[in-house]
Amino acid sequence: YEVFVGKTYKGEIDFVVIDGKKKCFIQVAYYLSGQQTIDREFGAFKPISDASPKYVLSMDRLDFSRDGISHINIVDFLLGKKELMLT
Repeated sequence: YEVFVGKTYKGEIDFVVIDGKKKCFIQVAYYLSGQQTIDREFGAFKPISDASPKYVLSMDRLDFSRDGISHINIVDFLLGKKELMLT
C-alpha cells in the first residue's frame, strides 16, 4: 500500500490509501464529540468526486455513517474485526 495525505481546495484528507488502481480515503478523529466535529470530519470528503470508499475512524461505538461515508470504530479496525475496502 501507498499512503498519502490528501489535499483539497478546502483542506485535507488524513489518509489516501492506494493499492495499484484501488484506493480509499480515511479521516481519523479521537471522538465525534459534537455536531461541529462530525460535520468537519464527514465534510472533508465533500470536494472529492471520486467514487472510491470513504471512511471516518474514531473511538465511538455508535455508527455515525452517512451520505455514503462509512464510520468505523478504530479499535474494531485495528483488531481486524472491520476491514476497509479499496475500489
